[in-house]
Amino acid sequence: MNKVMTAAVALSLMGSAAFAGGPVVIVEEVEPVVVTERASTSGGVLIPLLIGAAVLCAVACGSDS
Repeated sequence: MNKVMTAAVALSLMGSAAFAGGPVVIVEEVEPVVVTERASTSGGVLIPLLIGAAVLCAVACGSDS
């Protein structure tokens, strides 16, 4: 009886150590890719054109005194 109990305890201890933990998942962290774009220059051209059109309209539509 004592040998059977010793064998049962030894098997239960070895079984719990064998199945301890879980699957090991290794996740590699990838550095994000940074994309830099130049700002469009259409805004830089559009504003002077609008100001020029406003000046031309003020000159052409000015009052005749």
